[in-house]
Amino acid sequence: MTLVQIVRIPPQGVAAFQEFESHVLPIMPRYGGRLERRLRNADGTVEVHVVSFPSAEALERYTNDPDRQRHLPLRDASGASTELIEVTDADSAEAARDLA
Repeated sequence: MTLVQIVRIPPQGVAAFQEFESHVLPIMPRYGGRLERRLRNADGTVEVHVVSFPSAEALERYTNDPDRQRHLPLRDASGASTELIEVTDADSAEAARDLA
């Protein structure tokens, strides 16, 4: 499964959010997760992540990992708001539709 996460961070929360990421991103591989791409605007107040996990269950296990949970206060202190969207490769979806 492929996901896009859009994160909006208040300017005063950028450092806390980046610290949160430094702790939790290394946990993803435990669950087969992979950060495919991380994009950030110039002032760090918007990030877009493209991530993949082998299944929804793997994502849930990552989300509930005790090491990740321990660092949630940093995310909360940052004031970040996130939107998580499951996506598929548009080229693959179009090709599959053309074959039908």
